[in-house]
Amino acid sequence: MNPVTTVRVELDARGYDIHVGPGLLPRAGALMRPVLKLPRVIVVADQTVAALHLSTLQASLDAAGIAHEAIEVPAGEGSKDFRTLAWLIDELLALKLERSSTLVALGGGVIGDLAGFAAAVALRGVDFVQIPTSLLAQVDSSVGGKTAINVPRGKNLVGAFHQPRLVLADTDALKTLKRREMLAGYAEVAKYGVIGDAPFFAWLEAHGERVIQGDTQAQVHAVATSCRAKAKVVAADETEQGLRETLNFGHTFGHALEAETGFGDALLHGEAVGYGMVLATRLSVARGLCPAADLARVTRHLARIGLPTRFADLPQTPWSAGRLVQHMAHDKKVRDGKLRFVLTRGIGTAFTAGDVPTDAVTAMLDDAIAGRDAPAYA
Repeated sequence: MNPVTTVRVELDARGYDIHVGPGLLPRAGALMRPVLKLPRVIVVADQTVAALHLSTLQASLDAAGIAHEAIEVPAGEGSKDFRTLAWLIDELLALKLERSSTLVALGGGVIGDLAGFAAAVALRGVDFVQIPTSLLAQVDSSVGGKTAINVPRGKNLVGAFHQPRLVLADTDALKTLKRREMLAGYAEVAKYGVIGDAPFFAWLEAHGERVIQGDTQAQVHAVATSCRAKAKVVAADETEQGLRETLNFGHTFGHALEAETGFGDALLHGEAVGYGMVLATRLSVARGLCPAADLARVTRHLARIGLPTRFADLPQTPWSAGRLVQHMAHDKKVRDGKLRFVLTRGIGTAFTAGDVPTDAVTAMLDDAIAGRDAPAYA
């Protein structure tokens, strides 16, 4: 049985394949050769990932007759900024980047976003290939063409929609991740179940720990199912005019949590999104939209896996509901100055709401910060 699964993102002439499974990195050169305009690529990797995987990728490029250079970027969210973007583009131009060149993003979400945005704007746009090496990047940021950098006012507020030519999600790369990094990616996996696939969420309740522990079959199933769900949404709403907003379930709260902790290692993106999903579900219950029992299921599952589900699980910052709401005012879903939230009517059903009063959000956050139980815990 071939453990590699292929998911197609249907975007007419700009459609592309996502290959999911073990052993893809040693075959990367042969797999990407058919989508290259010229047999030459420039690899962008962070320094940590480069030490682990760059030599394997370079050997595969050599075997496929693809010329290559590499640029290493400091690891961490701090590299997703204008300063690093300007430096990266200058390095690309110094390597005589051409419009027929292809960039290869080798790394997690930071590298995928940064290199993808550089590909979108350098020479008014060049091709790029995503080789995501973290679980979070494999199931989320490498698929769908959203590229961006952070600015002081918020996360991912400057960017472009720029689809990759190919995505290679090698599940063997996940073996190098620490458990905390796997958990951060798992939050995005669970998201797909909550927003649109109740049977998948039930599967995760039964088998989620196998994904974290490194079971190849479970990982391929989880990653491919997640990519299939995202590909379907992207094909229907590429530039996030409506349906695609549901993929941001938990992110409005999560980005606010990240902003309050400085977008650093104190709170990883996936950890923030995991608790953000709990808060979004809690708000849905408070608005009378979602059964309290579903909030209990979401909270129980994420807590059992090891993700934060209470403010007490987060870095001990002097949390303020007012400050978190201020951060949310910079969310990309804001319309006509009004906050919009992705809420749920129950596991498997998400929608975007633009009629949530700010005081209702503040009251829910005040209760959560104080540790007061939501109705599902009564």
